[in-house]
Amino acid sequence: MGYLITIGIIVGVAVFVILFLKINPVFGRQPSQAEVHSYTPSDHLVDGKFKNLTHTRVGASGKEMGSMLKDLLQGNPQRKPAVPLPMDAPRFTATGSSALQVTWFGHSASMLHIEGKTLLLDPMFGPAPSPLPAFGTKRYSGGLPFELKDIPDLDAVLLSHDHYDHLDYGTIRAIKDKVKRFIVPFGVKGHLMRWGVEPSRIEEHDWWDEFAYAGLQLACTPAKHFSGRSLTDRNTTLWCSWVIKGERTSVFFSGDSGYAPHFQEIGDAYGPFDLSLIECGQYDERWADIHMMPEQSVQAHLDVRAKLMMPIHWAGFTLAFHAWTDPVERAVKAAHAHGVAIMTPKIGETVSVGEGRAVPQAAWWKDV
Repeated sequence: MGYLITIGIIVGVAVFVILFLKINPVFGRQPSQAEVHSYTPSDHLVDGKFKNLTHTRVGASGKEMGSMLKDLLQGNPQRKPAVPLPMDAPRFTATGSSALQVTWFGHSASMLHIEGKTLLLDPMFGPAPSPLPAFGTKRYSGGLPFELKDIPDLDAVLLSHDHYDHLDYGTIRAIKDKVKRFIVPFGVKGHLMRWGVEPSRIEEHDWWDEFAYAGLQLACTPAKHFSGRSLTDRNTTLWCSWVIKGERTSVFFSGDSGYAPHFQEIGDAYGPFDLSLIECGQYDERWADIHMMPEQSVQAHLDVRAKLMMPIHWAGFTLAFHAWTDPVERAVKAAHAHGVAIMTPKIGETVSVGEGRAVPQAAWWKDV
């Protein structure tokens, strides 16, 4: 009788997990068979799964899992700030000048005003990058430097991939009616449709797709990473970086990526850029294939041939074992060593970028 009770409990838990994954909208929706079929011209889609251009190790060995558990148990008081981070109030209205404007909201979420258009990149504005926010690592700033209701009308939202620290259910639900177009890599459309975005406002792209939108020239370019929001959808959606070019100004947004030759290829095809937004945090030698070390981030900036670098993917959440300030400090040090112009705005600080314009370079994190 005892073993029957045990089996019943196991079956009950399994059924609960399956129903939870299917019913809870936060997990989004996997691409249908028809959608997967429409992606088959992509040469990096194999048996319904997307793959990177170069060999990429995503999992960890038993030894590495053991070392990570040891690091977790030992703890590191420097993994997150002791107090909420300082924030500035963003300027949601462009100045009217031809200058490119960028506002960083922590981690990778950023807003661009470029030649009269307003774009939002990877808008994760939730409290924690988790399907269960109560159990996720909390936002360092404790909140946002604005109210979500105050987000202006947006010409487009660009998404790099579907991980929780880049694509947030609550954020999309809150802003979707202010967005003219969602521009996403293959497969991400299904998540947005489940969350109430009309298919007519979503366009999907493969790596190296080039297209025009709202007077801008855009390209969906490669990244070296992976995707997935649940137990069964690993790599069923694509991940990418973005090229954004106007007549006078241009931006490269790296998304999440390990260092690889695609940065040089992007620079050769689309460079130079006025600004690069390059990930530099949440790294570890044990998963170096999918996240760059800060020194590699600077090299990626050089590879794409950008004039000014803004490090992103840090100061938002604890997703790795390094001290929370290590990413920016290592990136700044490497940038100075290579003669790279780098800016370090506060969360919410709106910066105008252009020839002769001063940009924030203060080490504000040292005062936290």
